[in-house]
Amino acid sequence: MPDTSSTATVAPLPPLATQADHLIRLGVHELAGIPADEMRAFAEGAGRGDSDALLAVHPDRAPASVLAPLLRHDGKSGFVVTDMPDVDHFAPCAIELPDAPLYLVTGLDRGDHMANWSPDEALPALTKENRTPLLLTEGIHWVLQQPAVLERNRCFMTIGSRLRKANGALDARTPAIWISNGTGRDGRERRNAPKVGWCWWGNRHTWLGFASATGRRH
Repeated sequence: MPDTSSTATVAPLPPLATQADHLIRLGVHELAGIPADEMRAFAEGAGRGDSDALLAVHPDRAPASVLAPLLRHDGKSGFVVTDMPDVDHFAPCAIELPDAPLYLVTGLDRGDHMANWSPDEALPALTKENRTPLLLTEGIHWVLQQPAVLERNRCFMTIGSRLRKANGALDARTPAIWISNGTGRDGRERRNAPKVGWCWWGNRHTWLGFASATGRRH
């Protein structure tokens, strides 16, 4: 199995109250139908117990398609690739989310040490480590709060989100967040923009790790 000795060095997340204020400035609370005061109150109460957790909005309230354009890198807005019109149908797979509009994701890791692994190789390794892969929306929330976590050649997959086909089988595509090169259908104007796209379940990419967490709680 491929391996690399490099690991992510990411600064601590902002306090939850700061994260809530940032989401409110972006208008996420309105997109999700959550009053600003409710978002602030949740962050204030939750912040007493977690000093380094990510504030996430349930994907049923704020799907990837509405969050992706809020991403920023090098002055460019985020986007979803044109051949992923079903992005919001990629749902939690074997992951139980808190039954609440807002929740916390703890123990984030970008998974740099799994660069050049396939999702098929990475998922059992994460499970063995008692880690849970991030959902696509959670990965977007992470980059919204810490844009520096998305680096060229140090991007990540979010294989906690999968698409189940009508016959019950899982779609072979797996969502990921990386930085556009401005080629092909992306368009030159999108070079260096944050990009929500997909990779095949069995493929490896040297520049994609596997973002994961230790858990989620309300």
